[in-house]
Amino acid sequence: KTAPNLAQYDVRTYEGAYLAGIAAGKLTKTNKLGVVASVPIPEVVRNIDAFTLGARSSNPNITTRVVWTNAWFDPGKEREAATTLIGQGIDVLIQNTDSAAVAQTAQEKGVIAFGWDNDMSSYGPQAQAAASVLNWGDYYNERVGEVLDGTWKSGSIWLGLKDHAIDLKAFNSNVPDEVKKLVEARKKTIIDGSAPIWKGPIKDNTGKEQIPKDTVASDAFLHGVKFYVEGVQGKVPG
Repeated sequence: KTAPNLAQYDVRTYEGAYLAGIAAGKLTKTNKLGVVASVPIPEVVRNIDAFTLGARSSNPNITTRVVWTNAWFDPGKEREAATTLIGQGIDVLIQNTDSAAVAQTAQEKGVIAFGWDNDMSSYGPQAQAAASVLNWGDYYNERVGEVLDGTWKSGSIWLGLKDHAIDLKAFNSNVPDEVKKLVEARKKTIIDGSAPIWKGPIKDNTGKEQIPKDTVASDAFLHGVKFYVEGVQGKVPG
C-alpha cells in the first residue's frame, strides 16, 4: 500500500535464490537439495521455485525438498527442519528464514549451505558456499537525499541485481572457479535482460504449463506465484 507520504519498496530475492541454485546444482553430490522455508506466501514460494530453476539449469537431475517452519525467525524449528532434510540425503541447503541455525546445522553435519540476506560464513565457515546478500544502502541513500532536497515522491519499486540491491557473494574458497564463472555469466544475462529467469516454457510439478514458451512472466504474475515448479517435491501448503 502507498499514500502521499508512504512509498513501498522490495528486492527481487528470487534473483539471489536463482544464482544460488546454479551453484547448488554444480556442488551437490546426491542431486538432492533442500529449502528451510518460513511462511507459504508467494514471495517464499517464488524463491523456492527460482532456486530450483537455477539448479536445474546447471544440473537437470536435481530435486528439491521443502520443510516449512511457519515462522520467519525460530532457530529451533529451523535447526529441526535442516536436520530433517539432511536425514533425507540432502547435501545442499538454502533457507528463507532469518536465523543462522541452518548454516550452523550444515556446519555440524558436514553439508553445504547458502547464507540468506547476509553473509553467514561466521556461523558455517566450511559449510557456506556463498550467500544471497541484500543491499538496502543505495536505495536508502537515494531516498533520503530526495527527502532532503524536496524531490521525494510516493510510489512502488522492485529492486534487483541491476540495481545492486542483491547479489550472490561471499564465495567459499573451496567453490570451484568454474562454478563462480557460471554464476557470473548467468548474472550478466539477467541484468541485461537477454535471458530472463521467468521465461517459458515453465511447468509446475504436476506437469501443467504455467508460463508458455517464449513468454516472460509479468511482475503481477510473479507476485501471485503459488505453485512449485518441476523438480520441487510435494505441494504448496494451503
